[in-house]
Amino acid sequence: MRPTPERACGACPSERTSISRRGLIGGLVGAALMPAPLAAFAGFNFFTSEYTASRAELEAQIAKRFPIQQRYAEIFDVLLRDPRLTLDARNNRAAISAIVVIGSPLMQPSAVGGIVSVSSALKYDVAALTLRLDQPRADRIELQGLGGQDAARLQQVGGLVAQELLRDYPLHTFKKQELTVGRKTYEIGAITVLDDGIKVELK
Repeated sequence: MRPTPERACGACPSERTSISRRGLIGGLVGAALMPAPLAAFAGFNFFTSEYTASRAELEAQIAKRFPIQQRYAEIFDVLLRDPRLTLDARNNRAAISAIVVIGSPLMQPSAVGGIVSVSSALKYDVAALTLRLDQPRADRIELQGLGGQDAARLQQVGGLVAQELLRDYPLHTFKKQELTVGRKTYEIGAITVLDDGIKVELK
C-alpha cells in the first residue's frame, strides 16, 4: 500500500521549520510569563544567595555625596572632597581617603590642606535598606606646610571631624524590589569585604 502524502512527508523541511518556529515562540512566551530572572539585577546572584558591589560602583556612589563640610568648635571649617575607597579584605574593613581642607580666620594662612584616611567596619541598616560605615576612625591625616603643635592640633581637629562626617555613611542602598523575587523577600546577612568589592549574604 502506498503511503499517504501526510505519512510520506514525515519530517519534511517545511514541517521541521514550522515545529522549530513554534518551539522558539513557545519558549519566548514561556520566558516572558516566568517570574523575573534570578539574576535580574546587576550584582545579584540568587543561585548562590549573594550580592556583590564592585569597588568602582561603591566609589561612584560615595562621590555623589561629596564634598561634605562641618564646623568645629565655632572656629574651624573642615571640608572633605575627592574621596577614594580602599578595601581591606584581610581585616574586613573599608577605608575612605579624601582631600581635607581646614580653614579658620584665626589661622595664618587662613586654610591648610592635606589628606585624611578613615577606616571602618560595616553594618546593615535594616530600616533604610542601606549598607553603612560603622564606627569609623581616622587612621592617618597629613597636612601640608605645618609643623609642631599647630600641626598636631589641626590634625586632631581634622581627624575628629572626618570621623563624625563619615559616621554611619551610606555605601549602598538597596531598592525593595531588588530584594524581592517572586513571593520571597530576601534579608541581608553577613557582610564580607573583598579585594575589589563588598559581598553580602542574601537570606
